[in-house]
Amino acid sequence: MSARPRKHFSGTFKAKVALEATRAVKTVNEIAQEYGVHPTQVGQWKKELHAQAADLFDAKRGPKPADPSASPERLYSEIGRLKMELDWLKKSLGYACSRAERLGGPS
Repeated sequence: MSARPRKHFSGTFKAKVALEATRAVKTVNEIAQEYGVHPTQVGQWKKELHAQAADLFDAKRGPKPADPSASPERLYSEIGRLKMELDWLKKSLGYACSRAERLGGPS
């Protein structure tokens, strides 16, 4: 007796069969005969569809992925860098103003 090769079904096909079984317009046996699969397989695909349906919608509402550019360490280092630049500019501007006053520059 030779073994038949296994049939491999696409995800689209499985979803189509499982949705049809969920609608309950036809019996599982009718659906299985129509699509050429075993009734047990139809039941398994239907269970799998129901089990994973919640995950489909949770993925959209879940927490947003963390933005690495908004990490606290990076933000604190940016604040420190900007503060140093501001201090340097204040010091440079103060030096330029006092020098201009000594030289009798514009007031």
